[in-house]
Amino acid sequence: MKKKTGLDSCEMCSPLSRRKFLKTSSVAAASAMLPFAAGTHPLAAEAVAETPQLPKSETLVKTLYSSLSEKQRRTICFPFDHNLRHEIENNWFIVRRSRIGKSFTADQQAMIREIFINMHSEEYAEQVMKQVEEDNGRGGFGNCSIALFGEPDTGKFEFVLTGRHTTRRCDGDSVEGAAFGGPIFYGHASESFYEEPHHPGNVYWFQAKRANEVYQMMDGKQRELALLEASRRERGKKTVELTGKTEGLAGIPMTELTFDQKAEVRKVFDDLLLPFRKVDRQESLKLIEKSGFDNLHLSFYKDQDVGRDGVWDVFQIEGPHMVWFFRGDPHVHTWVHIKDHV
Repeated sequence: MKKKTGLDSCEMCSPLSRRKFLKTSSVAAASAMLPFAAGTHPLAAEAVAETPQLPKSETLVKTLYSSLSEKQRRTICFPFDHNLRHEIENNWFIVRRSRIGKSFTADQQAMIREIFINMHSEEYAEQVMKQVEEDNGRGGFGNCSIALFGEPDTGKFEFVLTGRHTTRRCDGDSVEGAAFGGPIFYGHASESFYEEPHHPGNVYWFQAKRANEVYQMMDGKQRELALLEASRRERGKKTVELTGKTEGLAGIPMTELTFDQKAEVRKVFDDLLLPFRKVDRQESLKLIEKSGFDNLHLSFYKDQDVGRDGVWDVFQIEGPHMVWFFRGDPHVHTWVHIKDHV
């Protein structure tokens, strides 16, 4: 097994005990669901029409903003339309000179940690934190960086947290028509930079296994359309560029799948969205349905088949206004961008 070197080196860190942390936290706010437009995904039936409230993370971001010193604000606060808000990479620090573990008080660090936890589902928050702790070296979560764009209560405000294999946003719907407040990135290199074919310990590998179950349902003609030779390459922000096209996209269109196969793709979306909080899952599915589920294309790639075992490590679901690109070679990188327009 090869060891990681350079930026990809890390030490195993104990994952955050979410139960213990939340028990000691003094900050509380009610979470809320956004209405989900009528669609065919089962989650639509769970949406409840109610008076909108700020989700817990957004409420805590307001509290964090109020606690910042003038020096901190000069370092991490930017106008809402600043170009930095639109950047994304697989390994980057949005404000390089400011790290969570060194530039913030203990109380602020606790708030930032809880903001991040509450951007994820209760079922998966500890696993997500495990990934961040493992992938960000000796400092773990504290080695990540944050930036704040705009000001609370103006309708234009976003919190962005970045690090190795991490780009997350919460915006309280300031970014209209964009899931997650803009493109996000998640990934994991568990145990080794070059993971084994079954990716032991990788908290996101289950998503590729689920996508491969759709491939196994396909007949020969469908597989010819879905399985391509060479996968796309990662190119930073260009990786999540949207085309606006409904035809000519890579892979097999949903129109070529049977009713049962389409239903399985919808279940794959459930697993892709599993790590995230319900409000973001609902908004993502709403926007996907709005652009037309049948406009989506699903592709798998031969050239990055780790272990040559026929379990495709790289797959993509792309539509006119979305891309979900999962690359499992040599470890997991995932790029996500979902909007209602280009």
